Amino acid sequence: MADKALYKIALDKAMAQCSRSEFCICDIRRKLTLWGVEKTDSEKIIETLIKENFINESRYTAAFVKDKFKYNKWGKVKIAAHLGAKKLPSDVIRSALDSIDNEQYTKLLHEIIEGHRKTVKAKNQYDLKAKLLLFGLSKGFESSLLYDILNGLD
Repeated sequence: MADKALYKIALDKAMAQCSRSEFCICDIRRKLTLWGVEKTDSEKIIETLIKENFINESRYTAAFVKDKFKYNKWGKVKIAAHLGAKKLPSDVIRSALDSIDNEQYTKLLHEIIEGHRKTVKAKNQYDLKAKLLLFGLSKGFESSLLYDILNGLD
């Protein structure tokens, strides 16, 4: 009887959290483990959440990509790495990343590089470009785009 009570409490708690914010299966599985729910019950709860559309991985991925791009100013490489760590399907990740407008993406990268350029202290142009390249890579932008932008700098 106690197991059924824990199952019901965990299901209700998971539904409440999923109704307030987007979660992926990996996040919910981690939460259920922390709450002490057994593996078989966890899988049943996850099945129910998916069936009732509380969890939708493509919706979660689209929201994650939009937020990390807009607010954290991350590049596609870093976003994809974080989503991959959550064991999301690669086709879902690719589809969400493709939703980013290329013009906005390039514009954001220009803004980030120009903004960081003002704060970087470099001995020469080569040193400046190296530091800006490392910064852009750490934000998760593709090296080919960074090279194109950095080669256009004065």
